[in-house]
Amino acid sequence: MKSKEIRSKFLSFFEDKQHTIVPSAPMVVKNDPTLMFVNSGMAPFKEYFLGNAKPKSNRLTDSQKCLRVSGKHNDLEEVGYDTYHHTLFEMLGNWSFGDYFKEEAIAWAWELLTEVFGIDKGILYVTVFEGDEGDGLPLDTEAYDIWKRYIAEDRILKGNKNDNFWEMGDQGPCGPCSEIHVDIRSAEEKAKIPGEALINQDHPQVVEIWNLVFMQYNRKASGKLEVLPNKHIDTGMGFERLCMVLQGKQSNYDTDVFTPLIKELETLTGKGYGRDNKTDVAIRVIADHVRAVAFSIADGQLPSNTGAGYVIRRILRRAVRYGFTFLEQKEPFIYKLVDVLSRQMGESFPEISDQKSLVQNVIKEEEHSFLRTLDQGLVLLQGIVDATKGDTVSGDKAFELYDTYGFPIDLTALILSEKGLKLDKVGFEKELKKQKDRSRAASEMNTDDWTVLIDDTDENFVGYDTLESNINITRYRKVSSKKGGDMFQLVFNVTPFYPEGGGQVGDKGYLEDARGNVIYILDTKKENNVIIHLAKNLPKHLDESFTAVVNETARFRTACNHSATHLLHQALREVLGTHVQQKGSAVHDKYLRFDFSHFSKVSPEELQEVENFVNARIAENLPLQERRNIPKEEALAEGAMSLFGEKYGDNVRTIRFGQSIELCGGTHVENTGDIWHFKILSEGAVAAGVRRIEAITNAAAKDFYVENSQAFAEVKALLNNTKDPVKAVKNLQDENTDLKKEIESLLKEKAGNIKDNLKQELKDVNGVQFLAKKLDLDAGGLKDVAFELGSQYENAFLLLASEQGEKALLSCYISKSLVEERNLNAGQVVRDLGKYIQGGGGGQAFFATAGGKNPAGIPEVLEKALAYIQ
Repeated sequence: MKSKEIRSKFLSFFEDKQHTIVPSAPMVVKNDPTLMFVNSGMAPFKEYFLGNAKPKSNRLTDSQKCLRVSGKHNDLEEVGYDTYHHTLFEMLGNWSFGDYFKEEAIAWAWELLTEVFGIDKGILYVTVFEGDEGDGLPLDTEAYDIWKRYIAEDRILKGNKNDNFWEMGDQGPCGPCSEIHVDIRSAEEKAKIPGEALINQDHPQVVEIWNLVFMQYNRKASGKLEVLPNKHIDTGMGFERLCMVLQGKQSNYDTDVFTPLIKELETLTGKGYGRDNKTDVAIRVIADHVRAVAFSIADGQLPSNTGAGYVIRRILRRAVRYGFTFLEQKEPFIYKLVDVLSRQMGESFPEISDQKSLVQNVIKEEEHSFLRTLDQGLVLLQGIVDATKGDTVSGDKAFELYDTYGFPIDLTALILSEKGLKLDKVGFEKELKKQKDRSRAASEMNTDDWTVLIDDTDENFVGYDTLESNINITRYRKVSSKKGGDMFQLVFNVTPFYPEGGGQVGDKGYLEDARGNVIYILDTKKENNVIIHLAKNLPKHLDESFTAVVNETARFRTACNHSATHLLHQALREVLGTHVQQKGSAVHDKYLRFDFSHFSKVSPEELQEVENFVNARIAENLPLQERRNIPKEEALAEGAMSLFGEKYGDNVRTIRFGQSIELCGGTHVENTGDIWHFKILSEGAVAAGVRRIEAITNAAAKDFYVENSQAFAEVKALLNNTKDPVKAVKNLQDENTDLKKEIESLLKEKAGNIKDNLKQELKDVNGVQFLAKKLDLDAGGLKDVAFELGSQYENAFLLLASEQGEKALLSCYISKSLVEERNLNAGQVVRDLGKYIQGGGGGQAFFATAGGKNPAGIPEVLEKALAYIQ
């Protein structure tokens, strides 16, 4: 029986039992803070079980897409190594919300399995809840007695609370359950070990296929159980496992749920399935993971660096890594499986067909990006492994790999575990913290003299043509800073590393010697026409040759941004006028900044026109036309533009994309189409007559649109998915303005009432009307009270405090007579007392304010205030 027919028969069977068939809910959970993804068949129905909503029918049936890759239910590491765990799996279920209960659920389950699907009764076992003394629960005799009608008693096993009592969480509906297990071993194996001995023992051929949950209790916060007034049925049957049984297979991956994907993988990779264990694991991992990633994207969750998006990215990167390592795939190929998946599952899950192009494009781009990281990162990691003594890789080594190449730390840990090694996670976190600390503070540098290794002042830059070359270190010197520690500047005889210049950042990468030892290049600069490479460490054997390798990902993204600045320059001159000249730029791998001469703010309409112009040039796929070492005058005669702040020799290099031609020494894409898209983020003034545009391209632009699309969807959701969100937001703004006015009026009234009460609390201390008190007011309220109360006295000293969330506020009012006669100063008072609330402040002599992050210090502040007038 084919998988499509199995799914259809299940749904039709329960439809005949008056169940309403409902489609699978999206795997990505949007409105449940406890879940990122649907991880069980019941998850979409939680609100019904909790009583927060009513279903459209008291009997439902479905095939729900589930994902288990994080938290309590995490099967990720087992996937591929066994034959029955998956990231994405289908859960066939039937549901009763206060309608039928155990008798019908058991009877129908048995009828479906043995009569409709024709499973041999002799290979089935069932379990029932044995009871639990701690909860005061007896054996589930009700289920036991019902099962005796259908199956021999020696095949009814008693299970403990861990296996046979299902709970939604620490609180809420729960109850005993009956699992149905199947034993598909050979007769010889069954003769050696009876099936009942292998139930719930993780045997690949003795597996649970269906769980019938009888929700009849409610777990209270105290831990006690109470009987539910309405009892529910929640069942879940593993679709892939059911297919394995019905198709007579010994592995889920041998069923037609996976075989089309596996056959396509064999074609794409040239690797056969069923011949080598490592190859088989890799093929199973990819066949499984592409399903999870594809359906997540189709359901609206794109790979990203945070939250659910990061989980999806991890799954895809795990698949890419297996393909790279064990199937020798160095180019994107996983995205090609989406066609097969769409044909196979599109009828039952139309979202995969509707979103096929999106899914393919997203996966392909993610593969491209990660392969660039992986190709170099795995080599570096192997070098680290080879150099490791003992069973633990140091955190600082793992951090260097993460910091320079963005190589995922969880992937590092996975690969090390496969090699029998551990990762010093504490050390990694320590290095990560150090990096963050370093980035916050500038450092004062002390530089040593150069140490000359080779008396050769020639240095050849080959980075336009290659990202890798053999080099020798000609000289080096040490530089030190208080916070950054020691660094080394290295000079090579030849280098592929582009040095910072022309607005473009310097390259990063690494040096590797013949033994596999690696030194990371953290930055590249140019001083006095010498290209200097910055490293944290010196190689052990300075007199040997090294392989220098540039970080390809960062270089490519930087090139996208640099080429975009040329197109942007052309666009500005086209839209705003030929008076526009470049006045500076900054080109990074993540963004670009472009300064230009212009007399006024660029209007939104003009900015859109500029953006459209650049993207039109990108869409034209203009090829790079590069000319090197040509006379400067010849280049200028051809129309090349010289750029602000750049120094040019007699011979120059020109970069042309269509009608854009400039003198430039930077790195560029081979074709404007590589830029993908150009998006302006901001425009503003930086000096008189100089404007600045900040923009993004390529991967950053893609992330921008994904994030904004998600944000807009969330805003619409917050606005109850209104058809006119702009109007809805305007209405909210109007309401907010009215409420603010009302609050201000109420606060003033409250402050007035407080002022009258505070008069009674003033104390005469040495001829001063003194008050130190904590009030429930905001900063504006404290000020109003201080001035209204203080103005009524010629000799007032008021110190008022307030706690606003996690912040402490102080206001000090001193009558002008006291300021003059007793030399008191409110500014000095709040500065002195601010230390008790871990903050500070200031103001005028007669009134000042302070803020701090320690509200617990307010009592001490109020106590210390008296000392100023005693």
